[in-house]
Amino acid sequence: MAFDEQLAERVRGVLASAGMTPTEKKMFGGLSFLIGGNMCCGVMGADLLARVGPNAASGALAEPATRPFDMGRGPSAGWVVIAPGGIATDAALTVWVNRALAFATSLPPK
Repeated sequence: MAFDEQLAERVRGVLASAGMTPTEKKMFGGLSFLIGGNMCCGVMGADLLARVGPNAASGALAEPATRPFDMGRGPSAGWVVIAPGGIATDAALTVWVNRALAFATSLPPK
């Protein structure tokens, strides 16, 4: 699966604005952004993958344009996929990336 390079560039901009320098790694058929060795978010096709954590996932999934992240073995706890409609504006993308960033930075570095 190819990933949306424009969305990846937008994610890079949000992370840079937050003072983060992520490591990028091709994973899940897309591009993942790691902070301190921990997966933060990623781009899969035209969707954003956000790691919000198990405690925040149910609230995140109640929002429009979201669905569970499932690689074929059932939903992954703490992960949410946001369709393009949910990240169409820079403000909306920033909210999602910051949510993922908050969880990633709460984890000990690897």
